[in-house]
Amino acid sequence: MKYLSFILVILVGCSSSLPDESIPLADHLKIGMDLLDQEKFVKAQDEFKFILSRGTGTDYGDDAQFFLAESYFLNQEYMLSIQEYENLTRKMAFSPYFEKSRFRICEAYRIESPNYYNDQSYTEKALERYREFLEDFPESEHSNVVTESMDVLRNKLAKKIYETGVLYMKMDEFEPARMSFNTVIDQYYDTDIIERVHFEVIKSYAKEGNAQKAEKHWVDKGQSYILNEEIINEITELFSTKE
Repeated sequence: MKYLSFILVILVGCSSSLPDESIPLADHLKIGMDLLDQEKFVKAQDEFKFILSRGTGTDYGDDAQFFLAESYFLNQEYMLSIQEYENLTRKMAFSPYFEKSRFRICEAYRIESPNYYNDQSYTEKALERYREFLEDFPESEHSNVVTESMDVLRNKLAKKIYETGVLYMKMDEFEPARMSFNTVIDQYYDTDIIERVHFEVIKSYAKEGNAQKAEKHWVDKGQSYILNEEIINEITELFSTKE
C-alpha cells in the first residue's frame, strides 16, 4: 500500500510539472517569460514548446519560437539554440525577431569556436554567418560587435596557420613553412600577427642561406607591414649574421 501511495505521489508530481492545458496560450507565454527571467530555462522551454505544439499559426507562435531559442542560448546549449533560431528564420521571415535570431546564430557559432589549435569548423561557420549578417543588415545596431568578433575569429585562423609554419621552421622545412606563412599573408593580411609572419618568411630565406630573397621580401613586402621596432631589430640582426 505504501508503495502504491509512493507511485501516486510521483505521478502527481510529474503531471503537475507539465504545462496546464486548460489555460490560454497568452498565460503560457507569460509563465514561460517569467521562468526565463528566473533562469529556470528547462521549465521555460516546456512552456514555449507547449505553445508551439498548440499555436504555431497564432500570434504567439513567433514569440514562443524565439524565446525557446533564447532559453537554449541563455542556458549555454548553443547548438540547440541554433536549431531553434533557424526554425524561426526559415518559417517566420517577417517576425520582429528575425534579425535578432540571425545575430544570435552568429554568436552561438562564435562561442562554440574552440582555441586556435583545435578544429576550426565552427570558427569558419561563424565568420560565414557574420558576413551574411552584415550583407543583409548593414545598418544593424549589432554591426560593431559583428566587426569586432570577425577580427577575433580571423586572428584565430591566422594563428593556426602561422603555428603550422613555425612547426615546419623547427624541422628546417623552409618551403612548407613559407607556404603556410604566405597563406596568412594572402588571406589574413589585416590580422594582428602579420608582422611576425613577414619576419618568419625573411627568417626562412636567411636560414636557408638565400640572403638575396630574404632582403627582397623585406624590401618588397616586409617594410610595408613591419613597424614593430623589436621585430625590425631582429631582422637587422638576422641580416648581419648572414653577411
